[in-house]
Amino acid sequence: MELQQLRYVVAVAETGSFTRAAERCHIVQSAISHQIKAVEREVGTSLFARSSRRVELTPAGEAFLPHARAGIDSAERAVVAAVAASGEVRGTLTIGVIPTVTAVDLPGVLGMLRARHPRVAVRLRAGSSHDFVAAIEAGTMDAALLGLAESTPPGGVAVRVLARERLVAVVGERHRLGARRRVRLHELAEEPFADFPEGSPGREQSELAFAAAGVVRDVAIETMSTQLLLDLIRGGLAVGMLPSGVAAGVAGVRALAVVDGPRRVEYLAWSGFNPSPAALAFVELCGGSVSV
Repeated sequence: MELQQLRYVVAVAETGSFTRAAERCHIVQSAISHQIKAVEREVGTSLFARSSRRVELTPAGEAFLPHARAGIDSAERAVVAAVAASGEVRGTLTIGVIPTVTAVDLPGVLGMLRARHPRVAVRLRAGSSHDFVAAIEAGTMDAALLGLAESTPPGGVAVRVLARERLVAVVGERHRLGARRRVRLHELAEEPFADFPEGSPGREQSELAFAAAGVVRDVAIETMSTQLLLDLIRGGLAVGMLPSGVAAGVAGVRALAVVDGPRRVEYLAWSGFNPSPAALAFVELCGGSVSV
């Protein structure tokens, strides 16, 4: 069985179509169909159920697919490792980035990475810290910038602490608290909040702090967009809890220190199991003073 045949199997599984898989692999459909049949003959069973309209994995195909992906990944890592041994770092680097990252100048880091290793292709992924940790553990992501409550550090991945900070209350400049420099959580209890979706790590930081203070709050609006949160706050529709670096210098809002407010930790996370040379280069450039 050839490596390229494994790529064809993965392409058909991911696209759900022999036609689209052929387009992705830049070959004609008849050729990819022939190669899939060759793999099925060697395996001794069908990997795909086919009809004129649908292509789906059979149970055997479901079992085969993760190993095919692992084989492709191992082969690609072998090439990258061989190249790295010659002094050149290249390959694809997939990085997860939370919407409130403040501890790293990501454009600056990526600029240095490009200057030192121009053959590294970077893929940035948005999402939540928990999803990123799971992706790193699964081997589908190389590194991520996380933001988590101080009491819930990540597990299962290598991490470096980049920053620790207390979140600030963010209000519109005309808000009744806009002239204050600091507040306590109970003073915000009657305000409608705009926050990240329930269950997300960004929301969890505030929820834990309010629960510890015995304060119940009303989250009136949920969104994953930091910019939209700031716009809602600026418009007087809600107040929010954000890292100070996110609110600093934003027109139309005020950032107030919260004496008993939530604390969060920004981490750099990566796989501790066979990280790629590109991932290690990114980790080195990000810095951070404490490894845990």
